[in-house]
Amino acid sequence: MGGGEVSKEMGSCSLAYRRGDQKLRKFVTSRTTKFLLFCCIALGLITIACRSSKPSAIGWVNSSTTVTDQISESRKGYTLLMNTWKRYDLLKKSVSHYASCSRLDSIHIVWSEPKPPSDSLKEYLQKVIKKKKSRDGHEVELRFDINKEDSLNNRFKEIKDLKTDAVFSIDDDIIFPCHTVDFAFNVWESAPDTMVGFVPRVHWPEKSNGKSENYYTYSGWWSVWWSGTYSMVLSKAAFFHKKYLGLYTNNMPASIKEFTTKNRNCEDIAMSFLVANATNAPPIWVKGKIYEIGSTGISSIGGHTEKRTHCVNRFVAEFGRMPLVYTSMKAVDSRNLWFW
Repeated sequence: MGGGEVSKEMGSCSLAYRRGDQKLRKFVTSRTTKFLLFCCIALGLITIACRSSKPSAIGWVNSSTTVTDQISESRKGYTLLMNTWKRYDLLKKSVSHYASCSRLDSIHIVWSEPKPPSDSLKEYLQKVIKKKKSRDGHEVELRFDINKEDSLNNRFKEIKDLKTDAVFSIDDDIIFPCHTVDFAFNVWESAPDTMVGFVPRVHWPEKSNGKSENYYTYSGWWSVWWSGTYSMVLSKAAFFHKKYLGLYTNNMPASIKEFTTKNRNCEDIAMSFLVANATNAPPIWVKGKIYEIGSTGISSIGGHTEKRTHCVNRFVAEFGRMPLVYTSMKAVDSRNLWFW
């Protein structure tokens, strides 16, 4: 075979290879495009199906189960227990917002100021409540719980005539969307003996201080974020059972309540100790967007972490043990997420 014939044959083979390669690429591209299109359609159908159902804390319930049915199963919703102190504009905004939440039964405002609430303030809030009735026509009850003593313990004072088992403890400068609060309430319904909240914190054992007894440090959000672990949820935004108000009022050591009154700090840590000591279980952190409408609080003051660390170790000594339990679980509302 001559050189020219070999060259022609090789050229024809090369041309045939290129044509085959182009066909293969078109085939692969076509198959990939169809596969991606199928995935998009399937994901869309799944999203529609999920959003047509009502979420529960432990799975999905049938869409025929109405919100009213769920409310009747949990003593018709929850009580909002709001702590406030001379921030009337913030109080008005918060009450106006939460009054529109469909599963809210009543609002109790913890009032510890020297003077009682003014008539104008009470009238304004009552008008707001009447304008925003829940979906079933139920009018939210509004009450001021007046306290003679200015103490942070007042936010956990027993309320004997509460109509709901669930209490949502909140500060007057924190706003959550109603659907976020409702989701947290669903989570609490699945574990009504524990605390369910939006602000996680953690304690760590300290081994380098040279002391023989156990010593712990209090750590804030960045430690929780870095470690993926927490042992407390703060009562500035948390659900718990109403029975813990009675336990705090009647069974919390007087020395702890005196300590929190004197130092104006750590009543939230004390409540976390109380619940953990009663349940031997961790709290549950619910992911949610927090809108803080007030100025920075005591956490921005220098020495805050050191003071909270002192509280933790003081309470360990009072309880005779460390009752807080570590966990890494986080409850997330997957309805508004692409991936979960």
